[in-house]
Amino acid sequence: MNRVNGFAAGERVVLRRLSTPEKIQHFLDCELAYNKEKAGPTCRSPRRVLRDRTAHCLEGALMAAAALRVHGFPPLLLDLEAVRDDDHVLAIYRQRGHWGAIAKSNYAGLRFREPVYRTLRELAMSYFEHYYNLSGEKTLRAYSRPVNLARFDRLQWMTAEQDLWPVAEHLCVVRHTPLLTLASVRGLNRVDERLMAAGLVGSVR
Repeated sequence: MNRVNGFAAGERVVLRRLSTPEKIQHFLDCELAYNKEKAGPTCRSPRRVLRDRTAHCLEGALMAAAALRVHGFPPLLLDLEAVRDDDHVLAIYRQRGHWGAIAKSNYAGLRFREPVYRTLRELAMSYFEHYYNLSGEKTLRAYSRPVNLARFDRLQWMTAEQDLWPVAEHLCVVRHTPLLTLASVRGLNRVDERLMAAGLVGSVR
């Protein structure tokens, strides 16, 4: 199946030039505004992201997954579950037997990961110190099993005009694996002020 079928000619040009995970991440960082959902919640498809040039983390992950699929990767998402904070969604990929990730985030430390992680737990834990709320709490607690977006092909998730709420809902109910013990949670320290300041560089408020 040709994974660019359904996209317009201009959309296909953009997707074909996003030929590596690094290029996809650069596109998310530099060509898409961060979607603060001021007009209400959205869950845009990759087509709508390309048209509107804006995305939050789930929309960015969907966009990245579509670009990865065009270039031969399976379209996989991973949900990071938090307490007293928003969840974060990654588009994940595997190269040379190791996992990496692409992500859109308002926090500098929650974006790209090189494919150097042997397991998904290692990949998820690489986000731990950078995952905090504005009160300085370290909030990451669990990660989901990978979700292959091919299960949503019936919704035409890459080109749909409607919001993709079934994808968002599935990410909420898919099985998650805890990252920390209760004893570890009780012993957590607050985020260092310098790390917090660094993570907020370039953020949209």
